[in-house]
Amino acid sequence: MLAIFLDLETTGLDFRKHSVVELACKIVDISTGNTLAAYQSIVKQPFDKWENRDLASIAVNGFTWEMLADGKEEALISSEIIQLFTDLDIQRGKAVFICQNPAFDKGFFTQLVNVYTQEQLNWPYHWLDFASMYWALLTQQARKLGEPFPSQLNLSKNEIAKRYQLPPEQHPHRAMNGVDHLILCYSTVVGMGEEE
Repeated sequence: MLAIFLDLETTGLDFRKHSVVELACKIVDISTGNTLAAYQSIVKQPFDKWENRDLASIAVNGFTWEMLADGKEEALISSEIIQLFTDLDIQRGKAVFICQNPAFDKGFFTQLVNVYTQEQLNWPYHWLDFASMYWALLTQQARKLGEPFPSQLNLSKNEIAKRYQLPPEQHPHRAMNGVDHLILCYSTVVGMGEEE
């Protein structure tokens, strides 16, 4: 089974009015832990979209208009992603998306490859979130130990990383740093590749 570890940086939180400024993904064979491919690109933006940015979101990712001016057009990024997924035979039942926040990432991803194209290409529609995986493991652990489930729980990726003594994601956020940090957290918490 293949996992598409994916992260996006955007101009805001609402995919209906904000835009993707950077996309990165790594496609990993989770049975071996081998990375089969990586993709990263900054997305060129028209200035009117940039003017609509949410300043708090930009403070998180640190993007500037000058950085976006050197990016690729959305149509080119779309065709490159489609080619990459086609080359690797990304298909429903053979692959899944894994993100920290798929409710966020999926909406923005469809700006680059619309849902009808994804459906025609038979891409995975399962977008799994790492925080839910962690939640399930905590629930299982509490039951095994006969302990109560925590009454409060921070499910941010950095908080989960801290619990496992992993470093936080670098700041300002960049999409490939987010992907690499997600893979580190996933492989530590859930596990990947052959058990030794």
